[in-house]
Amino acid sequence: MIHQIDTTDNIVAFRALAEVTKEDFQTVVVPAVEKLINQTNEINFLLVLDTDIQNFTAGAWLQDAMLGIKHLGKWNRAAIVSDSEEIISFTNGFSYVVPGEFRGFRKAAFNKALNWVEGNIN
Repeated sequence: MIHQIDTTDNIVAFRALAEVTKEDFQTVVVPAVEKLINQTNEINFLLVLDTDIQNFTAGAWLQDAMLGIKHLGKWNRAAIVSDSEEIISFTNGFSYVVPGEFRGFRKAAFNKALNWVEGNIN
């Protein structure tokens, strides 16, 4: 399940809990990202992982990949918040292979992640 987190108008933010499905992406993530692109012409994205990465279904991964590819040139900043060193390292490496800046943050640094995605800090 994915819930949208209320934030400023220049970003979209989500919290993933328990099992994350294709339908979660289709009904929560995709519409919010599309709306943000229509308003700002870029994607500033934050995802807090309060579930294990293994709880993402194959359909969820496919929807995530399709969203990323469809809007490849629109990514500005994306933060993944997790206490998994593997996820943080993977996220940090993403900036080297796709447009935009990607950073991983620990859960204790949630406010820093949010401020970074909002563009308030470098």
